[in-house]
Amino acid sequence: MFKEFKQFLLRGNVIDLAVGVVVGAAFGTLVSALVADLLTPLIAALVKVPDFGSLFFTLNGSKFMYGHLINAIISFLLVATAVFFFVVKPMNIFIARARRGDSGDAATKICKECLSEIPREAKRCKFCNQPVA
Repeated sequence: MFKEFKQFLLRGNVIDLAVGVVVGAAFGTLVSALVADLLTPLIAALVKVPDFGSLFFTLNGSKFMYGHLINAIISFLLVATAVFFFVVKPMNIFIARARRGDSGDAATKICKECLSEIPREAKRCKFCNQPVA
């Protein structure tokens, strides 16, 4: 049982997941700092309202703090914008440049029967089991 557990822990997926979680947490902190320390003050300077958290209305003695919702929405939009422009967009550019450098010799081909992608050296399709030329 210990041997199987050791095998499980040393399998690449577990280690990759652990690294992804740690890096993701660190990246989340980085993006939160970017939003809180740079982007939010910039928006506050433009709008001249640094914090919407104190906005509320009262209805039948109940206090509705809609300012917190506005702060959360603005924070979400800023985080999504920061992630898009600082992570997604550069990665898309990087991937496009890498694909431009690819030669025409692909490692895979398309099965004519089921249109699945299979290795170029395959004699049979692994999806539909049909012979391929």
